Amino acid sequence: MRLLTSGAAARVGSLVLLLVLWEAVASLVHSRSLPAPHAVFAFIAREATTGDLLSNLGITLVRVVVSFCVAMAIGCAIGVAFGRLRRLDAAFDTWLVVLLNTPALVLTVLCYIWLGLTEAAAVLAVALNKIPTVAVLMREGARALSPELDEMAGAFRLSALDRMRHVVLPQLQPHIAGAARSGLALVWKIVLVVELLGRPDGVGYAISVYFQLFDVTAVLGYSLAFMAVMLAIEYGVIQPYEAHVRHWRLAAS
Repeated sequence: MRLLTSGAAARVGSLVLLLVLWEAVASLVHSRSLPAPHAVFAFIAREATTGDLLSNLGITLVRVVVSFCVAMAIGCAIGVAFGRLRRLDAAFDTWLVVLLNTPALVLTVLCYIWLGLTEAAAVLAVALNKIPTVAVLMREGARALSPELDEMAGAFRLSALDRMRHVVLPQLQPHIAGAARSGLALVWKIVLVVELLGRPDGVGYAISVYFQLFDVTAVLGYSLAFMAVMLAIEYGVIQPYEAHVRHWRLAAS
């Protein structure tokens, strides 16, 4: 508990130091291109009062959650299949490499061309950018599964569902946690690009509008507001899940 408190204090202290340095540099430069923190926070408060900020944050968050869930579900299924079935991996590994090295911008533009400027195209573009990364991480996890536990499951004649629930998934949890953390960081960045290119709402759209107006304060305000949401998910969901996974691994060992 004391270690947790000291860690939280260190994070808060580091954040305060960053804000102080930002305020000092902004005061020295005194330029519209680098607004001070108090100006950015004042904009966030005004935008939240009008309702535009909360509306755009909510819309973007929904897109992040949907895209993230789709990418995790499909990527985990592909990765486990490739890790368990070597012939399947050999046959389709090139597809995975191609998707991994295709720029996010290209996939986004193609989805908008093929499906139109629709919500489905936006979600698909984000998911396609994340699925290969999840698949690669889960493939490595599937390859590292214990053969002894597989033999035990076969000896007890476990069904495919029971084998997945009680043998495979517990061993994959650390890899799922790693894929979720990297996935969240990647998905929300791509969602902003997708919104900037082809959606009429959301944080990415708002940033593109204020960019055209050369309003750096607004751009930073929307960016910081959404970063705060993502940090809340990171510390409130992802890290507790990782702690649970580590606890399970220690208990099992």
